[in-house]
Amino acid sequence: MDWQDEGLILGARKHGETSSIIEVMTAEHGRHLGLVRGGRSSRMRPLLQPGNFVTLQWRARLEEQLGTYTVEAEDLRAASLMVSQLGIYGIQTLASHLRLLPERDPHVGLYNASRVLMENFEHAEIAASLMIRFELVLLEELGFGLDFDSCASTGQTHELEYISPKSGRAVSLSAGKPYAEKMLTFPAFLNKYEEGWGVVPQSKQIDQGFKLSSFFLDRHIYNPRGMKHPDERHGFIKAITKLTHGVRT
Repeated sequence: MDWQDEGLILGARKHGETSSIIEVMTAEHGRHLGLVRGGRSSRMRPLLQPGNFVTLQWRARLEEQLGTYTVEAEDLRAASLMVSQLGIYGIQTLASHLRLLPERDPHVGLYNASRVLMENFEHAEIAASLMIRFELVLLEELGFGLDFDSCASTGQTHELEYISPKSGRAVSLSAGKPYAEKMLTFPAFLNKYEEGWGVVPQSKQIDQGFKLSSFFLDRHIYNPRGMKHPDERHGFIKAITKLTHGVRT
């Protein structure tokens, strides 16, 4: 077995005296582990840090084996991520999300989204918007996609103000108003029918977006698996809040 690909390093652990086992989210082969011989050397350690994009060649006698990686640098971002809490918690949160996917299961869309997200950790509002979108796509990739296209009650595509916590579908202002206290707010930057769609969100919309994704991650992913939101995600949201609200933490 032999293939070549590109990937984002999610983590590394030592193996034996000189080698490392790295976990990589690859473009075409999903989240994939492999052995790097000499991975603990002074030359290789900086290359194998989480947050770096690399090119890879994987070899094994049988497909189900761990296999070995040959790794070359492509875009080394790890050092720049380490200078801010947003960058540190950002890559850790991204890695924890990608670990929810089955190993070796290709998710090209999420890999591409990861690249875009990694390029924007220095901009708090943009990073927050992209992380929220990433979490919603992650839900969809795991079979729990939400439906923002039309009102669940009336079918209309205008004045979509809420998201139903039961169905995960959009609800219009008129249909949802009697139940407003039980509804989740539909942030304008996620609503393709609103002028605010695609615009960098302000702090209030960021809060609404994380509340929305958190609710459905809990319902469909974390609670059924007996898991809690990872500490890294709490750290990321806390860093976002500090930067967008001016809150001291």
